[in-house]
Amino acid sequence: MVAMSVTLLAGSATASVALATENPAAAPAATVAPTAPVENLIVGYKSSATEASSNTAAADDAAAKGKKAGKKAKFDRRLGTGAALVNLGGTVAPAAAADVMAQFRADPDVAYVEPDTRAYAQAVTPNDTEYAKQWDLFEPTAGMNVPGAWDKTTGSGVTVAVIDTGYVAHSDVAPNIVSGYDFISTASEARDGSGRDSNPADEGDWNATDGECGVGSKASTSSWHGTHVAGTIAAATNNSKGVAGIAYGAKIQPVRVLGKCGGSTSDIVDAITWASGGSVAGVPANATPAKVINMSLGGPGACGTSYQNAINSAVARGTTVVVAAGNSNANASGYSPASCNNVINVASTNRAGERSYYSNYGTIIDIAAPGGETRRATDTPGTVTTPENAILSTLNAGTTTPGAEIYKPYQGTSMAAPHVAGLAALLKSANTSLTPAQIETAIKANSRPLPGTCTGGCGAGLADAAATVAAVTSTPPTSGRENTTDYTIADNSTVESPITVTGVTGNAPATLKVGVNIVHTYIGDLKVDLIAPDGSVYNLHNRSGSGTDNINQVYTVNASSEVANGTWKLRVNDNAGGDTGKIDSWNLTF
Repeated sequence: MVAMSVTLLAGSATASVALATENPAAAPAATVAPTAPVENLIVGYKSSATEASSNTAAADDAAAKGKKAGKKAKFDRRLGTGAALVNLGGTVAPAAAADVMAQFRADPDVAYVEPDTRAYAQAVTPNDTEYAKQWDLFEPTAGMNVPGAWDKTTGSGVTVAVIDTGYVAHSDVAPNIVSGYDFISTASEARDGSGRDSNPADEGDWNATDGECGVGSKASTSSWHGTHVAGTIAAATNNSKGVAGIAYGAKIQPVRVLGKCGGSTSDIVDAITWASGGSVAGVPANATPAKVINMSLGGPGACGTSYQNAINSAVARGTTVVVAAGNSNANASGYSPASCNNVINVASTNRAGERSYYSNYGTIIDIAAPGGETRRATDTPGTVTTPENAILSTLNAGTTTPGAEIYKPYQGTSMAAPHVAGLAALLKSANTSLTPAQIETAIKANSRPLPGTCTGGCGAGLADAAATVAAVTSTPPTSGRENTTDYTIADNSTVESPITVTGVTGNAPATLKVGVNIVHTYIGDLKVDLIAPDGSVYNLHNRSGSGTDNINQVYTVNASSEVANGTWKLRVNDNAGGDTGKIDSWNLTF
């Protein structure tokens, strides 16, 4: 049997509100303006006002001021401070709430009015002893802004499958490990005396001599790669030791596919299927199917049908698949599974926010995340000159078989991918209704520009955990920013899907984000345009991609000359016969 060998892709190396008084001296509170959707207002009347003591008077006043503002306003109850809680008839946009507040502020009997904002538990800096070295989580230049997301979610309730070398025992990861599986079929490659079994323990992937794994291969020590990846995603946190995981409330499911001389496509395909809850002959059902899969592995060649079918099935089961772009400083389109559809393909950035010197690149990249550099590009290959600029995580000291647990910095797109897998777990935990396509769209739409350069293309930008989690947990300030109605795309036809935008002041931005999810079996047939309210046409996709399935992408459009409010349309033109599909959903982010 001939099996493609796949290798790992890494190298070593609301605000709380103070009690207000009825004294006019508290006037600064009256300047509080809503910055988020508002459901209630808190109104403090001066002690001389009838409304300060009469609920009936307060109710009449609220109704009258709401009517003047063209909104609903209803007295709800009296607070312990004596202030009145006024309900706006549901959640309204900040501008609408401000209109009602203006009516209260104009009344000389009102001491203050402010939005009834929300408070949240405040996350503190983790007490993990090595946390200060994890620049990739918190540094403002090129970190992923992870601590800002922990106020809202830590990934609880989500299982992340790490399809990799397995797991070597480590006390900083052990609390978050659930049962996995060893899918390595060949006993000599598994090094555990058998083929597939229920024990995903990492037995080591060392090579004793040069050439042992093919022409050009070198002798090497064991990498304990899967354990390093697992620590980045979900190492135990606030346990006064080691490192902090990005989604430390999530669980890790180790799924072993890489052993001596890498791993085969057939084993990896079965692992993808099983990890996502599918059935594999001869393997017990997965009791805890993963909602996120991380694959920090790959090899040369375009995505094959076996990989693509397994990935498509996993995504159909609701599992987000995150893959590493590769470490060859080449176009990722020539590597697999990086070139597969329906994945989040992750390039690596360094501590300065530039593309890491080794990272693959290209238009096929979806997003970038910290992967670090253990050396400068000009330093001698194989040396470790800048360990402080790499990604620190959980590891083992054994050079062949397992030894003592340690922490060690690695570099690679293998390290970048688990940052995004951890973020995907945070998103799924924060909003369980999110689909894999919506998770990918949210990560892209809420990324920030790379602070450094990326020759060749690094996707939408640098992933930002806090911004993305905030986006999927907040109530949209206005309705109509997304259309999830299916619109059939027939052969040689044109179809349009509308979105009506209201409540946005002025023009659309120069970086209008257009998230497009089209299901179609031959996207080379399709021309996709964004139509502005005035009829202006912005082309997004023009019959490229040949026989590739589906468009799932966020486009950036300079729409600064267009008035934001009005009806925008996504127009899809099918220019050939034989393949059909649908507009599954699309959205606008202003």
